This record gives sequence, structure tokens and C-alpha cells, in this order.
Amino acid sequence: MKGARTPRKTLLVRALRTEQSKGVSVFIFFAPGGDITKVADISRVERGEDDLLKGFQRREIREHVRSIVNYLNQGRMLFPNAIILAMTPDIRFTQSRGPRPDDLAKNVDAGTLTIPIRNEGQRVAWIVDGQQRSLALAACRNPDLPVPVVGFVSDDLQVQREQFILVNKARPLPSRLINELLPETGSLVLPRDLASRKIPSELCSLLNRDSKSPFFGLIKRLSAGTKAGAVITDTAVVKMIRNSISSPLGALAPFKAAGSDAADIAAMYKTLLTYWTAVKDVFPSAWGLPPTQSRLMHSAGIEAMGVLMDRVYARHAGKSNEYQVIRQDLERIAPDCCWTDGEWETLGLAWNEIQNTPRHIRGLTDTLVRLSVSRVPR
Repeated sequence: MKGARTPRKTLLVRALRTEQSKGVSVFIFFAPGGDITKVADISRVERGEDDLLKGFQRREIREHVRSIVNYLNQGRMLFPNAIILAMTPDIRFTQSRGPRPDDLAKNVDAGTLTIPIRNEGQRVAWIVDGQQRSLALAACRNPDLPVPVVGFVSDDLQVQREQFILVNKARPLPSRLINELLPETGSLVLPRDLASRKIPSELCSLLNRDSKSPFFGLIKRLSAGTKAGAVITDTAVVKMIRNSISSPLGALAPFKAAGSDAADIAAMYKTLLTYWTAVKDVFPSAWGLPPTQSRLMHSAGIEAMGVLMDRVYARHAGKSNEYQVIRQDLERIAPDCCWTDGEWETLGLAWNEIQNTPRHIRGLTDTLVRLSVSRVPR
């Protein structure tokens, strides 16, 4: 049509470039807010057909976006919050010519950054921080509002996830999302509190993906949404594993990192498979049901049975017939376990009255441990 504007193929901005890590360029520039979503995709966390984790972002929070749009539409406002992008090497930086001012900060170059504009799903950048803000900027009345952008160049998804976790660490990022992303990060030295969650999260993912695992397909992951058949929250499994690793008497504690020795994840996984396979085989009618139908699949049941795992392995670890002796221990207490009906006599609670509270978990744990100890053959 006559007079129609030809769609732009690039976004051209003035930028500063530096390197904070060898080989990783970092840019700072201003761009029209409405152009952010034209050059950058929002990579939401999901799993593909091969069950590999894709992306890292939370799903769009509509109410949050709407409130930002309302703020932007007021007219007079300040918006200094930087959007953080991960960019592929497809961007192009042209350094400015001419003499360099003597007082210009070292290792900083000024120039022009050319960012290709492509269709959704093929864009050269991903939004690491500022998903809701970017959507709001694209929807507000003034899409030309210049906003600060910080971009680092890396097409390594592990690096992007690491930055996403660290940027959002101080914010109310869902614990389940962090748990699912941690195993997909690389060699980044994580803060201590996150590092202690990485191995449990990785083991949780293995248990859910391995067809030989008793937990196969039963663990709820944020990326899978409401997947049919998933009945156990990943936070319950991660907490059970983390407790066992951190406890001096835990079944998994002997395999954690010590000095220069790395954690033996394979040994941890074998221990988990052996014990929980025995649990599944001893309680088949309670396994795989929703928590409303089986408290064995409830967070309280998973945590309490995890502590019992530690006690059982204290007696049987290293035996050539681990599975058999663990199963025998569980079979001795099975008649007194009320996972799907009946009442826990020592607790004075019906099976479906057990809740995910410290008092109930502690009481259930003590009951299981006492039953196990009392039934050990003399």
C-alpha cells in the first residue's frame, strides 16, 4: 500500500562495551521500550518432547503487567530500571572513531550496536530480567520511551540460566522454579545457599526422568504444568534429599563433597533408587496416588520416610543384599502404617488428618523410626 512504512530490520543504538569475564562482552545502552520485545524473546520455562529443560522465565503475570502499563500511561514518570538481555553473537558492535578521551574509564569502548529484528522464536536476545516490564513497555501509550538496557553476549543457555537465578535471588522467585533450574546450570560458583540445593535438585530431576525410578513421572515440575500422573511436589523430594545429605547420620551424607573430593552423585542416586524402590514394592496400594488418597505421597509422608531411610541405611549400608534387607525392614512395619485408611494410634490421627506441619511431620517421623527399631530381629 502506498505510503506504508517498510518494517525495520535492525535496531541501531549508541552503546558502551566492556568485558567483565574473559571473552564475554557486556553492553550498556538506551532503547525505545517498545522495541525490547522486537529484538528479545521471553524464554518461558518448559520441557520439550525429549524432556530436556528449555528456557527459564516464569509465565507472564498479567496483573503485574497491567499495573506497570497503568503507571507508564500516567505520563510524567521515571523508569530507570534496566532490562537485562542475553544476546547471541549475531549482534554487531562498531567502535567509534576518533581520539579516546584521556579520562574515559579503562576497558570501556563507545560505539554503535546493531541488533537484528527477527520474528518471535528466532530473535537474537532473551530477556533475563524484566519480562513483565518489557511486556508493559510494548503495550503502553509511549512505546518510544527510552529505557536502560544491559546486555551480555552468550548463546550458552547454562550461562543465561545462571544469570537469571542470581539476578532474581533476592526477589520472591518461586522456590520450585529455582529447584528446576539449578541442575541445568554449569560451573558457576553459586552462593552457599543455592549450591546446597543444586545436587538435591539434580537428583530430583533424575528420579523423575529415569524410567527405572519408582518416582518416574510422579514428581510435579513447574515446567510441566498440571501433567497427568504427577502427584508429588518436587519441593518435598528435594527437601528429603537435602535433609539426608546434610544430616551427619544421613544415608546420602557419606557421598557429599569433602575436601578436594567431589560429591558422588551416582552413589547417592543408587541409594535413593534402592530404598524408594523397596518402599514402592512394600506399599504398592499407596504408591502413585494423589496425596488426598495416600499420605505416603504427601509431603509429610515423603519427608518422614526420608528420615526412616537414614535410620535403615545406618543398619544396612554396604550389604550385598541391600534391597532385600531394606524391604524386610519395611515389611515388618507395614501392618502399622496407615497411608490410605485407618488411624495412627500413637499420633491419635486418622490417615487423612496428617498435614504438612512441623508437629505432624515430627510425630510421623518418630512413629516410623520407633516402629522400625522395635521390629529389628534380636
